[in-house]
Amino acid sequence: MPLYRYKALNTRGETLDGQMEAASDGEVVQRLQEQGHLPVEARLASEVGAESAWKSLFKPKPFSGQRLVQFTQQLATLLAAGQPLDRGLTILLDLPEDVAAKRTITDIRDAVRGGSPLSVALERQHGTFSRLYVNMVRAGEAGGSLHETLQRLADYLERSRALRGRVINALIYPIILLAMVGLSLLFLLGYVVPQFGAMYDSLDAELPLFSQIVLGIGLFVRDWWILLLVVPALALWWFDRKLRDPAFRAQFDQWLLGTRFFGSLVARLETARLARTLGTLLRNGVPLLAALGIGRNVLGNRALAADVEAAAEEVKGGVGLSAALARGKRFPRLALQMIQVGEESGALDTMLLKTADTFEQETAQALDRMLAALVPVITLLLAGIVMVVILAVLIPIYDLTNVIG
Repeated sequence: MPLYRYKALNTRGETLDGQMEAASDGEVVQRLQEQGHLPVEARLASEVGAESAWKSLFKPKPFSGQRLVQFTQQLATLLAAGQPLDRGLTILLDLPEDVAAKRTITDIRDAVRGGSPLSVALERQHGTFSRLYVNMVRAGEAGGSLHETLQRLADYLERSRALRGRVINALIYPIILLAMVGLSLLFLLGYVVPQFGAMYDSLDAELPLFSQIVLGIGLFVRDWWILLLVVPALALWWFDRKLRDPAFRAQFDQWLLGTRFFGSLVARLETARLARTLGTLLRNGVPLLAALGIGRNVLGNRALAADVEAAAEEVKGGVGLSAALARGKRFPRLALQMIQVGEESGALDTMLLKTADTFEQETAQALDRMLAALVPVITLLLAGIVMVVILAVLIPIYDLTNVIG
């Protein structure tokens, strides 16, 4: 179903801004009204402009990252200690410092005091808590082990956050290095090289073709450096806009999976994420079909998400999970074999979690190897370019010295 962004007013007159999956905007309006809110606007998320994207980027979220992990762990600890749910929420109300988080916990506590289950109270927070989070809490309520479910959920969130952080940390240094390389080359070609070009013009020296090419590049960089900054920025903006097109995003993700190195890395990363999600949900009593629907939404690669969606239809018809996922021929064979072993042994949730551990380790090793290879390559590339530029400007000086001598 398509994703809608909406705005609504609650009973206290506060503005609510969130997102919801629904068949149409009318269904979004109806569901908001059923929750006691006054709908103001409901639009497809893909139609939201760049301005809204920037606002959502800088708008602080009441619960995300480590804060969500801490909230889940603390609530699980209080419930395990025998505290009633509303009492536990009241205690947690004094911990966050920002107003948005306090208001969210207050809304959840008021809903629980009004007789709503915790899962329903979380679902009413308009996208603050993911479908996975809400469904796991709902399964824990049905099984009578809410505190254990929350503890497992906190462990899942921490592992997912650690994996995401590992990927980001692995990319930060190469990105900074590339930026420094680009700026250094701009300075070298746009400022230093033209100084030598002016000197050679004053001497009326005859330059080798190699030096003429480098000096011409330097003059171009000096006169048109703004284009070298604007054009890549516009290209990135255009690419970001195109990625919002579902058809283009599906084609790009499919192409990415087909690349020699990045394809296997993305496949392992997404496999670990899917396996961790499915294993955690199944262990907490969520049915496999519902878990596949949630797992599809946590994947960032649309091609793999489409395979999971197709696999859900196969599973609905009685096909095993490993065989259904194998139809797309995109998930790693090792993962499919481990899932098959789990199905045959009746311990699918355990094998899915082991699959997640295995592919998280493989992803970490691949990222370490990539970083170990990428940094020297960039360094050598920079050294080679600097050497070429230096030779281009110094060879004519050496020739002139020989002529004078």
